Amino acid sequence: MIGGLIKRYKWHTFRKRFDELRLSPILDYSCYCQQTPDSNSEKAKTFRFVGGFESITDGQTLWIRSEDLTVPVSLQNAETYLLPIQKSIPSGETIPVDPSDEAPEKIRWERVSALTVGARVFVGGLLVCQNGRWSFVSTKENPLIVIFYDGPDHSLTTQTIRAGRQRGEYWNAITPYALIIGALCQIIIAALFLSRPAFRLTVIVSIMALFVPLYPAIPPGLLFTVVYRRLTWMSRILRAYRDLARLPLRYLDPLKDSSCLLPSGERYGFIRSAELPPQAQEGAIPLLLPEFRKAKSGHRMWYIFGALQPGEELPSQPKDAFATFGIIPGEPETIARHCQIKAYALEFAAWILLIAGIGLNIFFLRMILVLL
Repeated sequence: MIGGLIKRYKWHTFRKRFDELRLSPILDYSCYCQQTPDSNSEKAKTFRFVGGFESITDGQTLWIRSEDLTVPVSLQNAETYLLPIQKSIPSGETIPVDPSDEAPEKIRWERVSALTVGARVFVGGLLVCQNGRWSFVSTKENPLIVIFYDGPDHSLTTQTIRAGRQRGEYWNAITPYALIIGALCQIIIAALFLSRPAFRLTVIVSIMALFVPLYPAIPPGLLFTVVYRRLTWMSRILRAYRDLARLPLRYLDPLKDSSCLLPSGERYGFIRSAELPPQAQEGAIPLLLPEFRKAKSGHRMWYIFGALQPGEELPSQPKDAFATFGIIPGEPETIARHCQIKAYALEFAAWILLIAGIGLNIFFLRMILVLL
């Protein structure tokens, strides 16, 4: 349980850190030339950069190349991830990674050299001057995030937020050791009191506790476990939908602000529409929550987020690939709260059912042991 909570917290930190870095300035050739070694502003030195994987030097320095700039990245103490490959459809296009699919793989920097040259790379963090050369480095206060991915740049944000969570976090690196230590303790307790009739109940309880990890997989409690897994899977998806609905809120509040300026200088905002625009049905404007498309839309407003161009009726794809572009079927914060409440309710119900299934198996095992 402790390992699972630690896992969930780490992935929450990863998503939060990425969400912060995607709002930082974009490092391009013009911005790179403006950097001076005597600058002391840490905020001004936090950048994001996207390019192709070029090479590895010194065993730990990654070189990333964009259209007009090549930047070194120190992988020492950096958090390096490999995003799941996007699924393909017959037309050759890609579809979003489902929130129930595998999580991004956290890889050690030694494995980076095995990746294909030209793979797309996102890096976000502190840009410092070392030996007269600007490079990305990781510090305790400002950890560096490096993400390897495939597909278009404008889909990276939604792909990372959707997939950036552990599947089955309660089976983790700590779990096997915890089970082994627990089993040994129960065997020792049962062996110590086995020859003492007055402590027969202690022996029975120890034997019952020894098999607790197997109870979820034994009938009749197995049925409860199947329902538990289904509910936790649905809860995981709903938490992903909550995060996706809140992506535009990092730029503005739909209840207060109708537009704002992106770090790239573009005007970003949204419009409301009582009907789903034909462009969305044709695929020109993505649905941030495509699973909600079948929901009845006659009683809701569609929120369309993107770059606001003079003379254009609908928002367009921002030049900043990390700015949220798409349609949300309702007020974002309302949808996010709804998904969060439902997710926590399903997770609570799932744990109640799992405990009930374990309790049922314990009851039957106790009856058998008493008869023996």
